[in-house]
Amino acid sequence: MKPTTAGKKAEILPTHNAALFRTAVARAAELLRAGEVAALPTETVYGLAANALDARAVARIYEIKGRPANNPIIVHVVGREMAQRCVANWPLAADLLAEAFWPGPLTLVLPRSAEIPDMVTAGGETVGVRWPSHPFIQAVIRQCGFPLAAPSANPSNRVSPTNAEHVGKYLGDKIRLIVDGGQSQVGIESTVVDLTARPFRVLRPGMIHLASLRAALDKSGLEIADDASETGAAGPLRSPGRLLKHYSPKAKLQILSWRDEEELRTKIGGQKLPLAKTHVIAHTVIPGGGGFARVSVIPHDAEAFARAIYAELHESDEAGAGWIVVEALPDTDEWRAIADRLKRAAA
Repeated sequence: MKPTTAGKKAEILPTHNAALFRTAVARAAELLRAGEVAALPTETVYGLAANALDARAVARIYEIKGRPANNPIIVHVVGREMAQRCVANWPLAADLLAEAFWPGPLTLVLPRSAEIPDMVTAGGETVGVRWPSHPFIQAVIRQCGFPLAAPSANPSNRVSPTNAEHVGKYLGDKIRLIVDGGQSQVGIESTVVDLTARPFRVLRPGMIHLASLRAALDKSGLEIADDASETGAAGPLRSPGRLLKHYSPKAKLQILSWRDEEELRTKIGGQKLPLAKTHVIAHTVIPGGGGFARVSVIPHDAEAFARAIYAELHESDEAGAGWIVVEALPDTDEWRAIADRLKRAAA
């Protein structure tokens, strides 16, 4: 049954002490058991959660987000036993990767079990499962006793939310509950690994890097390759985050490199971008700011950059940016996931 939210704003529940945390867990579990959706914090980004075993509840996620029907939803679990109920088989590689990285920002794609509805997998034969490390969503899953389907809590293709305020601006009049669990500490979506392919494939890069994944599998002799290319495929995808355009702010985003401020201004002028509407996000060569609408600096550190970049894009949109120029990132494994998100945001 659809929640009646017309003309109402979502209830926002804090979690910053033990009593508030328990109250928010109970309220979220109550709604989820009733087949409704709720926005919950995870360590990656905020998720729009529903009972993963209830096709009608999952359909509400697609409706609220305007999500393409071929884009599957990751299933969030607590513990390997719950994960194994969601899949048809659990290979050695799943054990090795789960042991190394769960709970945490890693999603494993495996053949789905009969319990998982078509709506979750976009009609495909595989399902992505993840054990998140955020204590709040863990507590809700335990209280519910079922896994949660939970894509990012934003309209499809828009910048993912990393705090409750972002969710409220996107979906505050469309859902019943937003739980405020603080700022997301990873800041971008999970690494997704397809364990049904040979060799295994990274379908979406994240802050668990390819080198770390290979190290976890090293003694098994199993191989893992990289396949995080964009796709315009019409059929079911095996992982979210593979559409050509994704993670996009309202403003046009461009990725540029510059040796100094003069070169930056020349490049912006050559593309006829008005300086007064241009927001610059830099990490190494920092312009002085004169004439730009805004200059933001994120430390030249991949983990810090990942935590901050979506919030910066949200702030630029809120400030009415016409253009967002992001300083090009290093071409190394640790920066690869962030580069992937920015490339799709700029598409």
